[in-house]
Amino acid sequence: QVQLVQSGGGSAQAGGSLRLSCAASGPRHDMTCMAWFRQVPGKKREGVAAVFRGNAYSTSYYASSVEGRFTIAEDNAKNTIELLLNSLKSDDTAMYYCAAARGGCMDWTISSAFQYWGQGTQVTVSS
Repeated sequence: QVQLVQSGGGSAQAGGSLRLSCAASGPRHDMTCMAWFRQVPGKKREGVAAVFRGNAYSTSYYASSVEGRFTIAEDNAKNTIELLLNSLKSDDTAMYYCAAARGGCMDWTISSAFQYWGQGTQVTVSS
């Protein structure tokens, strides 16, 4: 059974940085794609970044709104996925969720493609 436990986040000034962490446990084949989503009240959950965890290689994907500012990183030794948030903007304020899917990252921007979810962590950016 996959479990995802999130940590990090919090508050930052615009232009600042934050780090989110997702500690994963369970079969690796159930987590071939891991992603970060975010959601603000009244809006649908938005895919922010994802990483395909192949046997021989990994590939990262980013939403255009965060590319160049956010970085998704794996720590295979710790079985952890991190999201590094740099150059933060007020529009980045949201609840952030870690997610895992067993079917790869073909539909990584679609929340229903993910079977497992972390508990969520708030990121608040003040201008």
